[in-house]
Amino acid sequence: MHPNRAFRMDDDVARAFVREEGFGVLFVATADGPRAAQVPVVMTDAGTLRFHVARTNLVTAHLTGATVLFVAQGPHAYISPRWYEAGPDEVPTWNYLSVEVEGVVRAIDRAALREQVDALATIYEAEPQWAVDQIDPQKAEAMLDAIAGFELVPTAWRGTSKLNQNKSADVRQRVAAALGDHQLAPWMRAA
Repeated sequence: MHPNRAFRMDDDVARAFVREEGFGVLFVATADGPRAAQVPVVMTDAGTLRFHVARTNLVTAHLTGATVLFVAQGPHAYISPRWYEAGPDEVPTWNYLSVEVEGVVRAIDRAALREQVDALATIYEAEPQWAVDQIDPQKAEAMLDAIAGFELVPTAWRGTSKLNQNKSADVRQRVAAALGDHQLAPWMRAA
């Protein structure tokens, strides 16, 4: 993550960010080279990240026991030096929110996989919510056969909240105003 300590995200904030974002990229090293998969995650009460991937995904065979990196990326934006209104020697930058979670992956059993799929619907659907038990049992089993469930046990959380904290409060507010209704603007206002 960004080397400037001013941009470090507290671990509790990083966990909340990943829980809220719920989606990211999982990276794993394999004998065939680095691989990545886009995965939705559900954080358990124990702080692990449960996810699933297609059994045919190139990462699937390499996950159990692997040390991986999961990255949840939030809003981001180009920042013009003109927005600072702080003089001619400013340079452009990119502001962003991102969390890296490093950890070891273990496979989860079928019951936990089913719970993970149902948990996604519980989190993201309005009432009435979809659930695995609402579909034909044979189709449900076929769906579960087509995916593999895993749990990432975190060993490190590294969050970056790069929102011009190295600039004065009035400069940050000008940047937020210049961003208008961009998703990053509220984060800039609160930095």
